[in-house]
Amino acid sequence: MHKILLIENQPLTRIGIRSVIDGEPDIELVGETDNASDGFAKFRELRPDVTILGLRLPGSCAIDDLDAYFAENSKTKIIVLAEHAGDAEITKALKKGAMGYICKDVTPEDLVKATRTVAAGRKFIPNEIAQILSENLGKEELTPTESNVLRMIVGGMSNKEIAFALEVSANTVKTHVQNIFGKIGVSDRTSAATTAIRRGLVRVDL
Repeated sequence: MHKILLIENQPLTRIGIRSVIDGEPDIELVGETDNASDGFAKFRELRPDVTILGLRLPGSCAIDDLDAYFAENSKTKIIVLAEHAGDAEITKALKKGAMGYICKDVTPEDLVKATRTVAAGRKFIPNEIAQILSENLGKEELTPTESNVLRMIVGGMSNKEIAFALEVSANTVKTHVQNIFGKIGVSDRTSAATTAIRRGLVRVDL
């Protein structure tokens, strides 16, 4: 019997996942909660075989929290549950050690398959998410400064405002912006902002 811990703040999502898991003879939901602090406490207490961890929880992000889980148990098995598939966030989660990445519109069949696959010690990436990763494979990553500039662009700041915030010249910001556009394949600020959000290049806390 695979013991599952569910940490997700949306009640309807939890209800849906619970109903799927309850119908499986070899999977048991041993605990669930809607926030990160309680989730980690339950993780330490229950020692689940697989933890399904919501990417966005109030005041928390799974990608930032993964280190704590692996520090507690280096062999832990975590599936990140996201609202949508942004390739940058998927890549970060997998690099941090997550063994699965699914979205909230996952089919019941894929949810069960993901749980069993990860419980068995293998990674699970749905086909549609694997396709997203392959489409952006090999694209040059943004530098930390470029990521910061992109975050400011998403926030609606002009080049002049960004230059003031970073205490650099407007020409320096212009160079950063041009480099960002080239790396993510856009030609204007609006496209840069929408692409950044869609791909998970910039964290937007809703």
